[in-house]
Amino acid sequence: MRLGVYYGIMIDYKRHILSNGLTLLVMEDNSTPLVTVNTLYSVGARDEDPSRTGFAHLFEHLMFGGTREVPDFDRVVTEMGGESNANTNNDFTQYYLTVPAQYLETALWLESDRMQHLDLSPKSLAVQQSVVTEEYNYRYINRPYGDMWLLMRPLCYKVHPYRWCTIGADIRHVQEATLHDVEDFFNKYYQPHNAIIAVSGNVKSDNVIRLVEKLFGGIGQTCSSSHSADNKALHNCPVEPEQTAARFLQVERDVPADALYMAYPTCGRLGADMPAVDLVSDILSNGPSSRLYDGLVKSKALFGELDAYITGDYDPGLFVISGKLRNGVSIDEGRHAVEEELQRIATTPVPESELQKVVNKYESTFCYSQYKTIDCAMALCYYEWLGHIDWINNEPLLYRKVTPDDIQRVSSDLFQPHRQSALYYKARRGSAADL
Repeated sequence: MRLGVYYGIMIDYKRHILSNGLTLLVMEDNSTPLVTVNTLYSVGARDEDPSRTGFAHLFEHLMFGGTREVPDFDRVVTEMGGESNANTNNDFTQYYLTVPAQYLETALWLESDRMQHLDLSPKSLAVQQSVVTEEYNYRYINRPYGDMWLLMRPLCYKVHPYRWCTIGADIRHVQEATLHDVEDFFNKYYQPHNAIIAVSGNVKSDNVIRLVEKLFGGIGQTCSSSHSADNKALHNCPVEPEQTAARFLQVERDVPADALYMAYPTCGRLGADMPAVDLVSDILSNGPSSRLYDGLVKSKALFGELDAYITGDYDPGLFVISGKLRNGVSIDEGRHAVEEELQRIATTPVPESELQKVVNKYESTFCYSQYKTIDCAMALCYYEWLGHIDWINNEPLLYRKVTPDDIQRVSSDLFQPHRQSALYYKARRGSAADL
């Protein structure tokens, strides 16, 4: 029996909530000369109007477009010897800024300035519409298998806004956006009560709190909500109906090899079975000794590459298997082989040693992800957003509690034929797959 003890890094932090609803988290780390400011806005693709999709991602670009005070955000960051970036997913958007610790106040001022005074002008909008269009063409249209999620999401979701990618359901929604459209989106979501700021690095908590009160305290209206994770009325989404029949889509593309994508609906991020579902994906596909790689890539040589992963979304997400088939192997042959492995884990208990191995890998990855200031700042924001800030220190204990019976039970429920959505890529004749 595995011991329920986790020997990880304990992150000490202070939590402070401003009168306007902004949540601040601070972690002191005097072992580094750096400080990271990470700002999470609780807005993602799930919050968009179905007729105006892609706006959350568009704002990821617009937020670097400058303000009246700082027309070139990146130049100021570079001059401080720092770096900045951002990312958008279906659930939230976050912006990080890492600089030498002596520039903490400037970093916080930069974030407060663009929260208040973002330059939303016809020119800046047109520039970023062009940038996003180029990104759409490069990442989704002109790359082999690039349109996978454009096809897979509407196959798996019929009601929930997870049915479109962060780039949008239709790129014309971004291309045709008006200044009034983006101003409304900004005013609704880019507000203190919908934001979490984490500061991690060589700082003093009391000084950070003082600076954040000074720079952010006057933004927006007083908000009674304690933090964005509690402000769920702003983010209600329709519930996706239970899938009752298998779904299938086949497309022909100029791709180097036939490919198979299979997805099964799974619980949301806060679901009690999420640790077990995550470990199922690791048993199947984490490393060269995992079941799918060892059995179907190495031993049977059916796939050139094969992977299994979960999307980890806040609302019910997907368990995805993706694979590129070797020449001469039919898609049906590959799919049946994968399904046999799924049924094996659903019907035969996983050895305790195999489960222990993937739990250990998870714990080592979890610990390693908390060494850098940026990782700590992002983790603080993320777990606060989830409403489980305590998990930043003890989530591995939840994984330690998973048993072989749990693995078999969730696999049996998960991998039912009527819950499968499958996407096939067929390489066009004369493409690289036939050469």
